[in-house]
Amino acid sequence: MWADYAARRTVHTLTGVTRLNLTVRRCRTAACAGYKKPYRPEAEGSFALPRHEFGLDVIALIGRPRYAEHRSVPEIRTHLVARNVSVSERTVTNLLDRYDELLATSLTDDHRVQKVLAAQGKVILALDGLQPDVGREVLWVIRDVLSGQILLAKSLLSARNQDLAALLSAVKGACGVPVAGVISDGQHSIRKAVARALPGVPYQLCQFHDLREAAKPIYEADRHAKVALKKKVRGVRQIERQVEGRTDPEAGAVRGYCSAVRSAITDDGRPPLDASGLKLHARLSAVAGSLGRVKGQGGAPPELTRLERILRGALSAAGGAFAPLYLAFGWAHRAAHILGQVELKGAVVRSQLSGLLGAMARHRGAVGDLSGAVDQFVKVSRSYWPGLFACYDTPGVPRTNNDLERAFGSHRYHERRATGRKGASPSLVLRGAAKLIAGLATRSREVTAADLAGADRAAWKQLRAELETRRERRVERRRFRRAPDGYLKALENKLIQSRLPA
Repeated sequence: MWADYAARRTVHTLTGVTRLNLTVRRCRTAACAGYKKPYRPEAEGSFALPRHEFGLDVIALIGRPRYAEHRSVPEIRTHLVARNVSVSERTVTNLLDRYDELLATSLTDDHRVQKVLAAQGKVILALDGLQPDVGREVLWVIRDVLSGQILLAKSLLSARNQDLAALLSAVKGACGVPVAGVISDGQHSIRKAVARALPGVPYQLCQFHDLREAAKPIYEADRHAKVALKKKVRGVRQIERQVEGRTDPEAGAVRGYCSAVRSAITDDGRPPLDASGLKLHARLSAVAGSLGRVKGQGGAPPELTRLERILRGALSAAGGAFAPLYLAFGWAHRAAHILGQVELKGAVVRSQLSGLLGAMARHRGAVGDLSGAVDQFVKVSRSYWPGLFACYDTPGVPRTNNDLERAFGSHRYHERRATGRKGASPSLVLRGAAKLIAGLATRSREVTAADLAGADRAAWKQLRAELETRRERRVERRRFRRAPDGYLKALENKLIQSRLPA
């Protein structure tokens, strides 16, 4: 090809304003398929993106302050200005979007992913969806359990099993290695999608989701019992006021016992197995027992005698509700212990859990009003039954899908730190196909301009077009909310004009 003409570009880099002199070549043979098609120097792509005035080193610098140091857009701009890069806040936002797109394209490149997976010889898929707001799109993520590599992130308007099966089939075809197992929560559309796209593959349902859903009525009963018990513990503040300003040892002991009671009241548990009500009951019983021992060994100050009377009265009034809770939570903890025996075979674990569920069904009357909650525990466990035991017989398949859940939670946490928003931003789904992958990768390693330059430009353009299409749909919904009549009138005119003869 002939050197046809010279092109010049001005690019802002971290080393200063750079002038690129480019020799553009074109074929002058009219019969050639590439006749007059310009070929620019390949090295140009290592400096800057097409039609961009800032270099890739500037774009690479933006990512780490955002995702690892939780800096806002104005703070990133201030940092760039200190590096002699004149840029506006709007441009910083745009460059951050380019960073997400380029890094996500580079990390999900089929050749790179196949090279990583070929070294381990198999892949175990974890599937889950992220939906910050009800009624919006769902960001579906498929991740390899063994390498931690995100294989696919795509936003869908629905959670039909046909759509999810298409995602699983696409990942299966792109992996280049056998799919040794799948893990997900108990959502029925996911179960049907796995059965459709990956028949015969060992399928594990998350045991944490199973226990959380099964023990939810028991946990709610425990929470109500805790509220009732807390209402009975009144008068601690008056006891503390009686010893304010005193420095004698008895006053210190009174304050210590009051602090113990306050600590027990404010300690909340987390489902499914951390029973905050039972914990409060046990701790208040321990404090009351300690006060009783002090009283029996020579007497106690009047303040502690009053505190003991308050605790004894509260435990006596609300104690009847806790006896069945101890038994019900004992069964739930026993189920968790059985499922946690990873050294056993699936048949043994299945037999032990079946025996426990049968015993719970037979002795449900022992828990009184909680018999319905026990029935729910047995019912949910039976619904999860076909997918609870694959992890014991298939090496590498985890018991829970918590690693992917923690990845979602980590990204939401860092996003809140950077933006100051209380809840997750809708952009997490709007641009999640790039933002989630870029954020997780940036916190794990240093990203350089070479990493961004290695992204396939055709794949980058396709990803950017998909994200832009999704953004335009979001803008249309916003326009309708602002002016429904005008929005509908414009659609009517557009439809009428399309049907007019040319």
